This record gives sequence, C-alpha cells and structure tokens, in this order.
Amino acid sequence: MASIIRFRSGEVAERPVLHLSGDKLRLTLESLIHAAEAQGGVERFASAVKLKAEIFQDRLARGRAQRLELSDFEQLAATMATVRRRVARALDDLGWANVRRAIAGLLDGAEDTTTADVRQAAFCKVFPDGREHRFVRDLAAELLHNVYPEHYPLMQRWVWDNKANTGVLREIWHDPVAGSNVDHMVIDVADRYETFLVLREELSQFLSDNGVFRDMLWYVDLVVAKVYGDYINEQGGSYLRTDFASEADPLEHARRILGLDGASPRTGRSRFKTIDGTARAVAPTKQLN
Repeated sequence: MASIIRFRSGEVAERPVLHLSGDKLRLTLESLIHAAEAQGGVERFASAVKLKAEIFQDRLARGRAQRLELSDFEQLAATMATVRRRVARALDDLGWANVRRAIAGLLDGAEDTTTADVRQAAFCKVFPDGREHRFVRDLAAELLHNVYPEHYPLMQRWVWDNKANTGVLREIWHDPVAGSNVDHMVIDVADRYETFLVLREELSQFLSDNGVFRDMLWYVDLVVAKVYGDYINEQGGSYLRTDFASEADPLEHARRILGLDGASPRTGRSRFKTIDGTARAVAPTKQLN
C-alpha cells in the first residue's frame, strides 16, 4: 500500500509505507537518553546538531554559496563524517571553482523540494562516477539538510542505501510477515526524497508519542544516528572500522556520524584530510562539542 500526494507543481508522487519497529525505536530512545545523561543530557546533543546547521546556513544560505571560500568549505567538511576523508581528491581533480559552482547550483532554489531527487542527481553528475565518489551523494545530503533542515531530512547512504540495501531503515524495519528478522530480506524501498521525508515524519510522530515536543528536527537526527551507531558497535566491518575507531563511549559513533567530533575540545580546531593522506588543522568556526 502507498499513499499519493500532489506536488505544488502538479506532479503526483507515491509515498512509501515504512514498516518500523516500535520496540527497537523505544530501546534506541531510552539508550540515547541514558547515555547522554552522563555527558550533559540529550538536550546538549540536540543543541550541537542545531548549531552545526546554523554554521552551514551562515556560510551557504541566501546565495552565499557562490562566494564560499575553500577554507570555509574545509571547516564544513570537517563536520561531515562520510565526506571529510574523501573529498580532498575531488577538490584536486575538479578544482575548487567547479566544486563551488556545483554547490551553489545544488542550493539555488532548493526550497522547492519537488526537485529534490533531480537536484541531487545533477550535483552527483558533476563528479566522476565510481566507488571513490560515492561520498558525493552524502555531500549533497549534508548540504541540503543543514542549509534547509526543515525542507530536507537526513538523506545520507547510512540512513538508507537501496542498492546496498543497508542503513538505518533496515535496522528499524519490522516486516508484516517476518517481523524484525530481516537479515536475509531485500527491502524494496527506493532511496529517494519521499522515503526520507516519510521516515522523518514517522520518527517525529514516535517521538511526540513518547514525550518529545521541542527541537523535533534535531531529536530525529539523534535517534537516526543512535540507531546506526548501535549498528556499528554490533557489526563492525572493514568500511566502518576505517571511519570509526572502537570506543567504549556508547554515543561516540552517533556523534561521529553526525560530525560532532571534528572539533578539538582543547583548541577548537578541526582536522581535514588532504589528498596526500595527511591531516591539517583548520580554524574553528563555533564549538560543536
């Protein structure tokens, strides 16, 4: 079953029905709140995610992307967990002027979400195809979500990747027949804008039913990140071990996937990996930790 909505432009889109596990979501929310208590409370983390978006808006909103300096982009890249280790080569190959032009094009008129999938696909086509540039989809998702958080939910590959059939959606999926035993099941849900929007709507309703009534956008992000962080802790894997070290902190992976780990609590400076594999410090923007 699927519901039908009408775009402002008159186009009709089919909205997916997502079968989510209420039990898994409740456990995730409870563990998120419990783990955050020792680190200043979950409100502190919600404020940090909100602050990250404000930094992006300060640099990129209202046409400022056209004048974005490379040094400012490097600061932003340091807060994108699945982008920061890979983007340096693309910058060297394409040149900053071309990358900046692509970013400006992605964000220009992005308030119109009826073009979301086409907009993101056009951005990705600017970059070479292939495994080394899969991160570009995440880059587009980060830019759209942080500059226009009310319009665009989290849409990165770690949230849902239809081709790989992996991501947060699988971890909280509850099949009407198989229940939560979905390890060998192909989840036939496209990784397009409507899917991520419906996921955020469902999670917002869940949070509201469980007593969360403010900063809903950011609490949804925290829940999504906690689900994937728990997956990292439980499953590991070569890709995950590359990007995420093994830590005892139950929120370490959730913070990293949201990009809240980039700034040093001592200096406020972030690390950005260059094309030669070295990491250089970039000046602080605002403190995210």
